[in-house]
Amino acid sequence: MRKSWKQLDRLGVALASIVLGLVVGIIFILVAGKSPILGYHALWNASFGSLRGFTELLINTTPLIFTGLSVAFAFRTGLFNIGAEGQYIVGQLGAAWAGYFFTGLPMIIHVPLALGFGILAGALWGALPGYLKAKAGAHEVINTIMMNHIALYATHYLVNGPLKGHAFLPVTKEILDSAKLFRFIPGTRANIGIFIALAAAVFVYWFLWKTTKGYELRAVGFNPLAAEYGGVNVSRNIVYSMMIAGALAGLGGAVQVLSIQYKFYDVTAFIGYGFDGIAVALIGNNHPLGVVLGAFLFGFLARGAMPMQSIAQIPKEVISIVSASIIIFISAEALVRRVIPRFSKKGGVKDANL
Repeated sequence: MRKSWKQLDRLGVALASIVLGLVVGIIFILVAGKSPILGYHALWNASFGSLRGFTELLINTTPLIFTGLSVAFAFRTGLFNIGAEGQYIVGQLGAAWAGYFFTGLPMIIHVPLALGFGILAGALWGALPGYLKAKAGAHEVINTIMMNHIALYATHYLVNGPLKGHAFLPVTKEILDSAKLFRFIPGTRANIGIFIALAAAVFVYWFLWKTTKGYELRAVGFNPLAAEYGGVNVSRNIVYSMMIAGALAGLGGAVQVLSIQYKFYDVTAFIGYGFDGIAVALIGNNHPLGVVLGAFLFGFLARGAMPMQSIAQIPKEVISIVSASIIIFISAEALVRRVIPRFSKKGGVKDANL
């Protein structure tokens, strides 16, 4: 009973934060002299006004689920994975290379193989800062930030050099048809990547809460000294955690290449999915279900930014303000609880004991 109230309490804070973020957006729209009704109508219709709009929402959401899961998984094990961006990028390149390099394979083999190379690239990219943390005590935040930049410039070199697949453009060769993910709605870009993302969320939940290894990882995150006293190899589990977190982000990059891009494009600046994944994990309270819902929210806001600007003449930066406001309100939990006192700890715990 107490656990149910605790979950309801967190849900109340998240929902109130979203509402407050939208209210902040209304204020800025009014200050700009525009219509909030027209603006939010355009925001809604961009995703739910047509089948194509909804499928594009799914496409925007898919990579955010992967990077959000990556950040949330690491955080549940006591680590801060700020490197999901770099892991996502190398996952893209790994899948693109496998997608055109291996020829003569049936789709049933080629697709998992290409996804596997994306997973492997992300896992290795995450394992290195994990190893440095475990063996040398180097802080994973600094190392993962550094690895983001290394991924950015290393892939830039490769796609402009050894892996360049076009005479003029800095891109790889296009992946073969046998490596492309199935698009299930004709005339749209909707593909099975969203189902892979949802399956990844189910896997993370099962692994962390239903397996012995997941219990060990969470124990290390909760109290590494107590876990070590209980016989858990803390150093090994730190490496495992960062490797799995990197694999999740790398899988996201692989899905993006195999379902949408069909090749790796030179990344001249950070894509942003990895950094947005931090916000998604925060909104979702680092729980797989919360991450999925948070990813849909951010995908919805991102999808509607341009229509708000073109239809309602509202600067697309307002969406960034709304997103940032939601994150701020979730972080400022005490402030939100003043707005929803019925979900406060005082009232919630008292009711839960009845």
